[in-house]
Amino acid sequence: MGGDPTRSRYDRIAPVYDLLEWLPERGSMARWRKMQWSRVPPGRVLEVGVGTGKNMPHHPAGASVTAVDISPNMLARAARRAERQGRSITLLLMDAQALAFPDASFDAAAASFVFCSVPDPVAGLRELGRVVRPGGRIVLLEHMRAEHRGLGRLMDWLDPLIVRVLGAHIARRTLENVRAAGLEVEKIEDLAPMGMVRLIVARAPDRKQRASGAP
Repeated sequence: MGGDPTRSRYDRIAPVYDLLEWLPERGSMARWRKMQWSRVPPGRVLEVGVGTGKNMPHHPAGASVTAVDISPNMLARAARRAERQGRSITLLLMDAQALAFPDASFDAAAASFVFCSVPDPVAGLRELGRVVRPGGRIVLLEHMRAEHRGLGRLMDWLDPLIVRVLGAHIARRTLENVRAAGLEVEKIEDLAPMGMVRLIVARAPDRKQRASGAP
C-alpha cells in the first residue's frame, strides 16, 4: 500500500484530530457535511477518508456503507464512534489510490476534505470512478486553492509548510483534478469566498469512457 508519509502524518495527529477541528466543526464544517451527505443517494455507498467518523450521523438512512482510511489510528477512532452511535459500518484500512474493490462495486461514493491529502489525487479520483457503477454519483466536499491571484500565490507559498505539519495541501486545484480523472461534473457549489471550499457533485464515467481511458 502506498502513501506511507500520509499514513504516518495522520497516525501522528489522530489523538488530537477532533480537537484541532473543534472550532471549525462548530462553525461551518458540520453544516457543510450535512449538506454534502444530503446529496448522497442510499444504496451501496463508499466513504473514502472516513477519518475519525465525523460524517457518520449524516450517512443516508438504509444505506450499506463501507468506509476506508489509510490511517489505522484514525480507523480505530472511527470504529469507537460507530460503536457509540450504534452504527453498522464496514471499516477497512485502504489507500484511496489503490482501492481493493472490483469495478462498479458501489452505487455512490463521497469524500470530505480528503483529496487535499492524497499524494496523487487524480489517481485516487480515477479509483472512485472505477469502483462506482457507471453513472453513479460521487459527492466531494473539498477545500482548494483560492481563485484570487494574490491569495492563490500565497497559498502556493505556504503549502509545503502546511502539508508537513498537518498532511493536507491547501493549494490543490481539485476541480481540475476531478475533470482530469474523467469524472463528469454535474454541479459545483461554492461554499466559501473565492472558491476556497466547494461541493462537487460528479458522475462515474460510463463503460465506453472506462474502456477507452477518455477524460
